[in-house]
Amino acid sequence: MRRLLPHLLQAQAENLNEADTVQRLIKVFEEVLGYDPMAEISRESQIKGKFVDVTIKIDGVTRFLVEVKAAGVALRDRHAEQARGYAAQGNVPWVLLTNGTAWILYHLTFEEGIEFDRVFSLELTSDLDDDACALLALLHRDSVRRELHEEFWRRKSALSPENLGRALFTESVLRLLRREIRRVHGIFVDEDSLVSGLKGLFSVEVREQMGPVKVRRYRKRMKATTEETPPTSTPPVGDGDSTPPETA
Repeated sequence: MRRLLPHLLQAQAENLNEADTVQRLIKVFEEVLGYDPMAEISRESQIKGKFVDVTIKIDGVTRFLVEVKAAGVALRDRHAEQARGYAAQGNVPWVLLTNGTAWILYHLTFEEGIEFDRVFSLELTSDLDDDACALLALLHRDSVRRELHEEFWRRKSALSPENLGRALFTESVLRLLRREIRRVHGIFVDEDSLVSGLKGLFSVEVREQMGPVKVRRYRKRMKATTEETPPTSTPPVGDGDSTPPETA
């Protein structure tokens, strides 16, 4: 990467067009990230009749789509919308947006509708730091085959404000916190007051990411018990002089 990085920085300084930027990126995918340019890197491949800048495949399976912008373009999330649409049509969960020096990886979740989340972003500079290299390494062929990028996303997703909020504002967790407050401070705190206090710990931005706070309650599953019910007997009907029982 240190050998190719000056060429990427030069492309950024000269604001090279998209085609020339793609050419340099192909060298990165081949020489740095370990992909076979003859079998695993495809340019202008089609998905549902639409052309994608670069497609990365392993064992014939598309692993992620690459949307390339000219080297001097400042990347925005909206630049990935086209590739996002192609990925959704092709059921491809990963999209990479890059201009050679900036790299942004997105993940698509196909459940109730389609969720499009930013996984990481990095900026390559002349001072190539370890953090940028660690993130870039998630896109290496060996990492993708071992699904390390998937593991990275699952971990990040689990620790997102939304999911942490779901885990925190549960009946069982709140009960433990109330018990600890009572043990340490000798006071009883009701659930509503505790929820209000916890919400105050988070910034406005984090609260927006968490969404509406709702205490999740888990109902205990009751084991079904079968009780023997004595058979009901019908009162005997008397002789002809008796009045028959009323019917509903």
